[in-house]
Amino acid sequence: MGRLVALVVALVVGVIAAWRAERPPEPLGVDAPASAFSATRAMVDVEAMARAPHPIGSPENRRVRDHLMRRMSDLGLSPQVQPGVGVQQRDDAIFGGPVENLVGILPGRDRSAPALALMAHYDSVPGSPGAADDAAGTAAALEIVRAIKARGVPARDVMVVITDGEEAGLLGADHFFARDPLAKRIGLVLNMETRGAGGRVQMFQTSSDNGELVGLLRRTAERPSSSSLTVFIYEQMPNDTDLSEALRAGVPGMNWAFIGRQFQYHSPNSTPANLEKGSLQDMGTQVQAVAMAAAFDPALPGKAPSLVYSQVFGDLVIAYPPWLGWLLLAAALALGALAFQRARKAERFSWLDVGRGAGALIFTGLSVAVVLMFAREATGAGFGFMQQRFLLAQVGRWEAAVALIGVGVLLLAAAELARGRRIVALVPLLAGVGCSAFGRLDLVALAVGVVAAIVGVLAYGKPVSRPAGWAGVLLAGLALAVAAQVLAPPAAHVLAWPLLAAALAAAATDFGVRRGYPSLALLALIATVVLAWLGNLAHGAFLSMDLMPLLALPAVLAALVLWPLAQPADGAPPGRGLGAALLVAGLAVTTWVRFADPYDARTAEAASVIYHVDNDARRGRLVSTTPDRVPWSEAAMAASGPVRPLRHWYWSAANRAGPAPFVTLPPPTVSLVSRPDGTVALRVAGPPGATLGLRVTPDANVALVSVDGAPLTGALKGGKPTTLRWAAPQMELVMRPTKSGAMQVGASAVLPTWPAGAKPLPPMPADVMAWGNSGTTLVTGSQRLVW
Repeated sequence: MGRLVALVVALVVGVIAAWRAERPPEPLGVDAPASAFSATRAMVDVEAMARAPHPIGSPENRRVRDHLMRRMSDLGLSPQVQPGVGVQQRDDAIFGGPVENLVGILPGRDRSAPALALMAHYDSVPGSPGAADDAAGTAAALEIVRAIKARGVPARDVMVVITDGEEAGLLGADHFFARDPLAKRIGLVLNMETRGAGGRVQMFQTSSDNGELVGLLRRTAERPSSSSLTVFIYEQMPNDTDLSEALRAGVPGMNWAFIGRQFQYHSPNSTPANLEKGSLQDMGTQVQAVAMAAAFDPALPGKAPSLVYSQVFGDLVIAYPPWLGWLLLAAALALGALAFQRARKAERFSWLDVGRGAGALIFTGLSVAVVLMFAREATGAGFGFMQQRFLLAQVGRWEAAVALIGVGVLLLAAAELARGRRIVALVPLLAGVGCSAFGRLDLVALAVGVVAAIVGVLAYGKPVSRPAGWAGVLLAGLALAVAAQVLAPPAAHVLAWPLLAAALAAAATDFGVRRGYPSLALLALIATVVLAWLGNLAHGAFLSMDLMPLLALPAVLAALVLWPLAQPADGAPPGRGLGAALLVAGLAVTTWVRFADPYDARTAEAASVIYHVDNDARRGRLVSTTPDRVPWSEAAMAASGPVRPLRHWYWSAANRAGPAPFVTLPPPTVSLVSRPDGTVALRVAGPPGATLGLRVTPDANVALVSVDGAPLTGALKGGKPTTLRWAAPQMELVMRPTKSGAMQVGASAVLPTWPAGAKPLPPMPADVMAWGNSGTTLVTGSQRLVW
């Protein structure tokens, strides 16, 4: 019973400690010292900016621009509006538009020294007030520069760069770092972003050769949340923020964001009232600590070899060069070998049993992965940002289900190793098969389930003693850590640190052979500390990616320290039953998630219906652009006839649409003009306030030159459509053909209002929110042009 109590204490205290570490700080009030960051002071700007949606080019965005110009003037930054054109080229798509960046400078003692830049963006997506993304970052930048000014004259200029058009494709940052001379003065960029409306702030991205940047973070940290694992994973992802443009221009930098409360991300209810004030305080406190040092230090951080690093607890950040990871693994191996030698003297066990223990850890990881995949399918939510909102609306329940399943499978695997029953192999096998019971064949889950079952049959053939089982678990953990050290040194510490802690526990207790309360207390203490640290990793993985197999890693790491407490001695039924009970509880909560109605006035279901005027087909349509069939949308579309699937060149995927009266709204005018230098200009003009779209398919390759004066590279491919989205009512695309030719051009304009005289949409119930461009008009038409 003592071992079971120690296990429960380690789990409960570890979870509580992890939960406390993930809580944002309390916001400071207006009476905070002048040199301190105050979320209450910053909220004044959030509330002023986030009164309404303010996408690029909109009247509301101009209102926000003017507010920021006044605030930056009040701070003595002598701000300027820097107009320009931002462009992004991605495969067969071009995004762009005119931008108005805001740049202000707090003069430093040495005006020639490389400047420190605080960066955020002030535009929002259509339909969202953007209190979090990125009014919070912009307000934080203003409050930080106010605090720097309150401390005195900095050693260098502090530049505040508030970009426009980030949501339309990093347009303001593209123009600033590619074409604005002020960008050449910057020596370090600190960017602030969000992907939610709450939670702890992560410093999740740095420029390459970050050794001195990490050193600055360590020296100034105030409860930081960052690790080289996060930086490494982000580097592998296709995601971009404004900092991406700085890094492409060779300007070093660091990136912060909070990602909790993701239901509010890009949502109509991303309002100041729904923004977690403690998260804004966390953002400001963390960034200001680095900014203060960078502003007043004699020199900015330079390039140095990147470090392996992670915060541990409080302000402590451990960092070291990647090669030192091999010494940590060597230390873990030495401690494990010492424990193994002592354990075998006290209790004989075979190498085959050690191998079974190693197999049990592999079985645990694969089983957690496939059972979580089954649970994710069982929720009934689709995959994708919009489909996931069903889970985000009840994220607390869903995270509890995931945690219960992960811990339950781990404890079940450990308990069954003591009994050696191969029936445990049915758990991943049934989960793998069950993943295909929800309307599609899931070959990946089936393969993982089958492999896990095979490993289970091999590992669970006979009872294995606790020392042999734990020795095998650490041996398998060492193999995984060595592989990580070889393949991904920045991420290897995630395995090496728990492994070293487990090896230390093994050496102190002879792989659990030593019994008694002191040994149990030591095992529980080490497990608690490791679980508290792993909680940050597990919670971050849960929030960052809707990828269930990834969450098997925290379970495997927890197994390294929990195994000696989780594997009971024969004849200890309470310990054997705990894992199964937690697994059943997790599946029960998953069932609750599936059948719950999570939508209410605060977490409303997203719906978007637009009026489509199709000039090619001479038809009007009401089109739903959200993937789920929301009853309100279905009823609105069905008011004038049956709702059917719709495929149209404007959208990359099929939507659902109902008939509507055709109204006379011409598409944008499109013309080709030959120019004296041999180029041709495709000129497009829509009504005032519109944003444009093109789908251009030339008969042969045509070299691209520029769009509205911004240079382009590459070519339009013959016979292959290229999509262009332009955040303005007019544009000019310049091309250089080598001979006469023709192209098919589909042109679109999104108008911010409903057609005059058209029947309005029905009122939305309280548990439904208008998403994105809902309530706007899309006008399309196509023609063939020759030159």
